Amino acid sequence: QVQLKESGGGSVQAGGSLRLSCAASGATRLAYTMTWFRQAPGKEREGVAALFDYGYIMYADSVKDRFTISQDNAKKTLYLQMNSLNEQDSAMYYCAASPSHPVLPLHPSAYKYWGQGTQVTISS
Repeated sequence: QVQLKESGGGSVQAGGSLRLSCAASGATRLAYTMTWFRQAPGKEREGVAALFDYGYIMYADSVKDRFTISQDNAKKTLYLQMNSLNEQDSAMYYCAASPSHPVLPLHPSAYKYWGQGTQVTISS
């Protein structure tokens, strides 16, 4: 069983930056695929950035060139560096893990393990 715990959320002004962390426990290694999702009130959960264990990375178009996903295997921690934040980035952010390489890595149905989320609020 894998447990995931996100941290690093908060409130920042538009144009600012945040770094989210997702610590994994209950596993000897990070899963094959680790992904960040977000969900704003009244909207569907959307994939933001996915990282395969062999280094493949996929970003949603809305965050390309602004967000960077990375991991530290020794610490079993996934990160999301978010720059040039805007109000549309406000959401609850979740990390998720899959024991495989999903065909659609940004689709939430592909993931078995989820954290409880960390809130990101961007003000103008």
